[in-house]
Amino acid sequence: MAMKVKEVAELVGISVRTLHHYDEIGLLTPDEVTSAGYRLYSDANLEMLQQIIFFKELDFSLKDIKEIINNPSFDREEALNMHRRILLEKRKRLDQMIATIDKSVQHVRGEIKMTAKEQFEGFNFSHNPYEQEARERWGDQAVDQANQKLQNQSPGEQKALSDQMNSIYTRLAAIRHTDPNSAEAQAGISEWYNYLNNMGNYSPEAFRGLGQMYVDDERFTRNIDQFSEGLAVFMRDAMAAFADQNS
Repeated sequence: MAMKVKEVAELVGISVRTLHHYDEIGLLTPDEVTSAGYRLYSDANLEMLQQIIFFKELDFSLKDIKEIINNPSFDREEALNMHRRILLEKRKRLDQMIATIDKSVQHVRGEIKMTAKEQFEGFNFSHNPYEQEARERWGDQAVDQANQKLQNQSPGEQKALSDQMNSIYTRLAAIRHTDPNSAEAQAGISEWYNYLNNMGNYSPEAFRGLGQMYVDDERFTRNIDQFSEGLAVFMRDAMAAFADQNS
């Protein structure tokens, strides 16, 4: 049975405003909206909301959650198993921290003497240590591979790649007003595809997803549009056309 937004909010323990926000950013869109404008959530919507909440519990950003759950290879059962495994690890770490706190109380009282190492057992200050597994399974693994390859290159090799990248961007900027499906545009974007695959491993579909990121992520847009305003949108459309032609 479909549930109204207020009912879902009360069931889950989140605000109606949060659900509206999820809908606005395309993270969780209700399966039905009545003629009066009421959002109605299906069982499938509730299952997806459960996934969103699990990922939020593990400190994923809404942007990362959206990328993961919208990935064509996303598997709900696999995700649930991953959540369980990670939460068990988190519980183990919390148990270690509680034990450290208990020992610290004894240390303050003078009942025991703790070493410096013992005072920090169970603490982990790394940012979201669970994210890498999910990113490798559903996220931007190709980007990570490219970054790692760049780090292993000499300064001279990195400069040569940077010069090549700037050259490709400049040529694409010069044709940004052409049809993204045109032979000229596809020749230019094919060069970009080959350039990326010299560093990583991009399928045509991953290439399409990267192009969408150029527009969705303002940091990409800002950097790319330094070459010419509107270049990011042109590259997105040309990369999508490339994926269509080469899938």
